[in-house]
Amino acid sequence: MPKSPKSGRQSMLSSYFSQSSPTHKQPVTAGQRSSSPIDLTNASDGERPAKRRKKAVDDLANARKLPLQNAGAQSQAPSLHNGLSAINQYRFGTQVPRQSFSAVEERARLRRHEQARRILLSNHNALDHQNSDEHGEYDATEDDVDNDEEQSRSVPSPATTKTAHKEATPDAEGDKFKETMTFFANSSGKHKGSRKKPVATAAPVRAAKKVQEIGPSGEAYTPLELQVRELKNDNPGTFLMFEIGYKIVFYGDDAQIAARLLGIACFRKRNFMTAMIPIHRREVHLKKLLSEGLKVGIVEQTETAALKKAGDTRNELFERRLTNLYTAATYVDQLGSVDDMDPLSAPPLVCLTEEPKGGMGIDEKVSIALISISASTGDVTWDHFEDNHMRTELETRLVHISPSELLLSEDQLTKATTKMLEYFTTHSRFEHKVRTEHIKKPMSYTDAYDFVVGYYTSKAGHSLASSALKTGELTAAVTNFPQQVVIALAHVMRYLASFNVADALLETRFFTKFTERTHMLLNGNTLTNLEIYRNETDFTKRGSLMWILDHTTTRFGARMLKSWVGRPLVDKEALNARVNAVEEILTTQSPKLTVLRQILRGLPDLARGLCRIQYGKCTPQELAILLPAFNKIAIAFDRVPNSGDTGFRSPILNDIIAALPRLKEPVKALLDDISLKDAKEGNKVTMWNDPDKYPSIDEYTMGVQIVESELMDELRKIRKELKRPALQYTAANGEEYLIELKKSEVKEIPPRWRLISGTKYVRRVRSPGIIEKLEQRAQLKEALDREANSAFQSFLAEISDNHYAVLRDAVNKLATADCLQSLALVALQEGYVRPQNSDEDVMEIKDGRHPMIEALRDDPFVPNTIKMHLRHKVITGPNMGGKSSAVRMIALCAIMAQIGSYVPATSMILGMLDGILIRMGASDELARGRSTFMVELQETSDILRLATPRTLVVLDELGRGTSTFDGMAIAGAVLQQLVQNTKCKTLFITHYPEVASDLEKGFPEHVENLHMGYTEETRIDGTREVTFLYKLAPGMATDSFGVECGRLAGLPEEILRRATDEARRMQTIIEKRAKSRR
Repeated sequence: MPKSPKSGRQSMLSSYFSQSSPTHKQPVTAGQRSSSPIDLTNASDGERPAKRRKKAVDDLANARKLPLQNAGAQSQAPSLHNGLSAINQYRFGTQVPRQSFSAVEERARLRRHEQARRILLSNHNALDHQNSDEHGEYDATEDDVDNDEEQSRSVPSPATTKTAHKEATPDAEGDKFKETMTFFANSSGKHKGSRKKPVATAAPVRAAKKVQEIGPSGEAYTPLELQVRELKNDNPGTFLMFEIGYKIVFYGDDAQIAARLLGIACFRKRNFMTAMIPIHRREVHLKKLLSEGLKVGIVEQTETAALKKAGDTRNELFERRLTNLYTAATYVDQLGSVDDMDPLSAPPLVCLTEEPKGGMGIDEKVSIALISISASTGDVTWDHFEDNHMRTELETRLVHISPSELLLSEDQLTKATTKMLEYFTTHSRFEHKVRTEHIKKPMSYTDAYDFVVGYYTSKAGHSLASSALKTGELTAAVTNFPQQVVIALAHVMRYLASFNVADALLETRFFTKFTERTHMLLNGNTLTNLEIYRNETDFTKRGSLMWILDHTTTRFGARMLKSWVGRPLVDKEALNARVNAVEEILTTQSPKLTVLRQILRGLPDLARGLCRIQYGKCTPQELAILLPAFNKIAIAFDRVPNSGDTGFRSPILNDIIAALPRLKEPVKALLDDISLKDAKEGNKVTMWNDPDKYPSIDEYTMGVQIVESELMDELRKIRKELKRPALQYTAANGEEYLIELKKSEVKEIPPRWRLISGTKYVRRVRSPGIIEKLEQRAQLKEALDREANSAFQSFLAEISDNHYAVLRDAVNKLATADCLQSLALVALQEGYVRPQNSDEDVMEIKDGRHPMIEALRDDPFVPNTIKMHLRHKVITGPNMGGKSSAVRMIALCAIMAQIGSYVPATSMILGMLDGILIRMGASDELARGRSTFMVELQETSDILRLATPRTLVVLDELGRGTSTFDGMAIAGAVLQQLVQNTKCKTLFITHYPEVASDLEKGFPEHVENLHMGYTEETRIDGTREVTFLYKLAPGMATDSFGVECGRLAGLPEEILRRATDEARRMQTIIEKRAKSRR
C-alpha cells in the first residue's frame, strides 16, 4: 500500500534545482507559503522572484484526490501519491541553503536548470532529450577533459539512490523531476462533471510540434501547398494542372499564365497565386494551352478514399503525382472532337540532326536528317538531304510539314540553321505556336542504333508482339536508314516514350520518305505565292487550292489529299493510273462505287482511333464506335481471290475493294469478345462476353455481390430491431444504403448509429453494420475497377499487336478512295477537263482559268491561252492588268494536272514537270537580317540553282528593289542565264521594255514577248483612260500606266498631273539619248 501523503517523504522541485543534501521534513499548514521563492532562472540573488500561481497548483492537487478503492486505482496510487508529495513539497518546503559544487556538478545543475526553463516555456521536447544531454552531448572544454576522473567518481552507486538522506545525484534528481512533470502531464487544469479514473500507466510527455515553414504570405505552408511546391520543383518547365476535388487548379506562375491565356480569374490564396477551372472543361482548356506551345502536365490523385481508409496513411494527405504529360505534337485527341486544333493535319513533331560538309559563306554545305511524326495519326516521314547556306531545302520541308514542335540538339546545330529555325518558329503563321525542345546530350550513331534495336527487341519479347517484331524485320529496316536518320529516330523514340506514344514507330513499313523520285516537291515560296494550303489575306483555307480540291468526307482522307496537293506526281505511269481511277469513278455505273461512297459517309477518324488504341488511350465508348465502323467496312464487299477480279479497270480501285474484306475475321473476333451495349455505357466490368477471358473480374464481382447480400441481411436485422417489417434502403445525394426515419423516430435508434443526412422531417442514418459492409464494398469495388482497367488495357494491346497492320492498311485504302472521290467531284464542275499527259516537253493551255478567283468572284474570269513552244515568255503590260493572275493560273493548272485532277480549261497538254519555282511579291525578313531586295535576290539564286530543263520558273518584276539601271541589268542577266544555260520553261514579268526587246532580239528562237491587252483613250484634259482586257496578246507593251494606277488608288489630281509632266520629260530625254547612240 502506498504511504499517505502526510507521512511519506516527498521530492521537492526546489531540490531538483538546488541539489541539496538531505531533505528536512517541514510541518505543513493550510495556506502556508514557502518561506522563500524558488529560483527557476539563472538570475542573481538580488533579482525579484517570479510569482507563483497558487490556485493553479491547488487545482492540480485537488484534481488527483480520487477514490482508490478499486484494483485499478490501487495500481495507480503510488504515482498519484508521489505527484502530490512533490507538489506539496514544492509549495510549502523551506528553502535549502545554497551549497558549493564541483565544476562537474555545476555544469550538470546548469543543464538541468536550462531544461526546466525550456519546459516551463512550453518546449516539451526537452524531456525527450534529457538522457542524451546528461550523457555529455555538449561541446567539451578543457575543463571537461581535466575533470573526467572527478566526474566518474561523483556518479553514485545504485544503492545510494534509494536513500533520501544521501547526496542527490543527477540521475536521481532527474527521476524525481520526471516524476513531478509526469504528474503535471497527467493532470487536467479544470474538472467539470464526472471524474475520470486514473490511468494505470503514466501518460507520455506530449511530443514537440513540428516546426512549420513560413511562406511568402507570412502564413505557414499547408500540407497541400508543400505537395504542390514539391511537384513543381520536380517538373521544371512543365505547366501543371492539379486535379483537386471537382476542380482543376493552377498554382504560382502557372496560375498567372492560365489567367492570361484562358481568361479566368487569378488570386492569391495563402502562399500561392491560384486560378481554377471546372474539371469537366479540362480538355477544352488543355487544348488551348497546348496550342500556345506549352508542355502541360496533369497531376492527379493516385489514392482512392476507400483504399486509403483501409491503409496506414488514412490520416495523411492524398498522394498526387504527374500522371499525364502533353505537348501539341503528342496530344491524341478524342474521336469526334469538335474543336480539333487543325482538322486537316495532326500537328507533327520534327527532329533534326545536322552534319557540316565543309565550305564557307555561300559555299557552305550541310547534311540534314529529318524525322517527322504525327502521334495522333501514326504518320511517320523521314528525309536525308544536303542543303546550302540559306537552308532553303530545310525551310521548304518545314513549310510542308507545319510542325508544332521541334526537337533539336542544344549545341550541335550550325549558326545558319539555328538562325533559320528561330525565324521560322517566331514568324510562322500557323494556327498554333511552334514549341522547341532541346536535346542536351545527342547520341552517337552506335548508341542510337543500340537504343533503337533495344527498343524493338524489348517489344518483340511481348507475348502479343507483331510478326514484324518477332521476325526482326524492323531491325533490318533500321540498318537501311542513313546514320543521321537513325540518330534522329532514336531521339524521337526516347522523347515520345516519356509521353507514352512511342508505339507509333513500331511499323517501319508505314514510314514514308519525304522526297521520292515519283513526286515533285513544291518549295516554300511556291506554296505561299500560289496559296496552295491557305490564302495570304487572312491565312485561312478559303481561297486556297486546297479549298477548291477538298471534297473529302473523312478526316484521314483530307490529310492524305493535303499530302497529294503538296507533292504532285512526276511519274507519268502513276499519274495516269490516278487520273484513270478518277475518270472511271465518273463514268462507271458499278454499284460497288455506290457502296464505297456509303461506307465513307459518316466514318469516324479511324487513323486517330487506331493510334488511341495503340497508345492505350482509347475508351470503351470509342471502341464501341471504332469496331462497328470497321465491321461496316469489312462486310461491305465479298472476298475475291485476286484483286483483279473486283470488276474495275483501274488497279487502284481494284486494290481498294480487295483489301477491305480482309478485316472480316479479325473484326468479328473482336466483336465477339465484348458487349457493345456495355461498352457504349463505359462499363469495363460487364463488357466482356467471355467470363473466362479475364477471370479475376468475376472474382471481384462475386465479392461485391456477397457484400451486397450481407447488406440485405443487415436490413432484415434492422427491421426486427426497429419493428418495421416494410423498411427499405433509400438513396440521397449519391449516398446509398441509407435508413430513412421520421424525425420523431430517431430516439428509437441505438446511440452508435451514424447520422448521414436529413431534412426538416426525416433523418437518414446508418448502423455500424451497414458502415462496415459499405467500407468492404467500396474496397472491393475499387479493386474491381482496377482489375477491369487492367483487362481493358490488355484487350487494347491485343488489338494493336495482332491486328494493327491490317487495320491500318484498310484505313490507307479508304483514304485513297476518299481522295479519288474528291477529285471526281472537282471534275464534275462546269468547264473542267481532263489534261493529257505527254512524253514530249510541251505545255499548252487553251482558255485556262484561275480556279480560286473563278470560285470567289461572281464575275466570270477572262480565260487565257498559252503555248510554250517558245520556252521563255516575257510578259509586259499595265499595272493592275492581270499579269500575275495569268502566270499563277498557268502554274496552278500545271499543279492540278500532276496531282491527278481535272483542270479549269478547254484543253491542256502537259509534258511532265519536275518542279515549279516561283519568285513573286516583295517582303523583307529583318529578323534574319535580310532586306526586301536581298530576299528577292536570294530567292532568285535558289531558283537558278534548283531549276532543270523540265522546271517551270515564274519570275515577277525581278530587279525592282534597286536603281533602274541595276535592276534592268540584273533582270536581263538572270533571264539570259535561264535561256542560255538552264533552258527551263520561263514566265518572266517585267516593267523594263528594254530587257524584253533585247532578249527577243538576241534569242528569237527561244524568247517571245507577250503583254496584257488594254485599250487607251485620251480625254480633253489630257488624262488617259485605260481599259484592262485581261488577255494575253503577242508583242510588248510600251507603257506601264503607273500614273493611271495611281488615279485608281485615289492619289490627288495635282500630284498625278505633276507626275505625268515629269514622266513625259524623262521619256523625251531617254529617246534623245537612244537616237544619239544610233
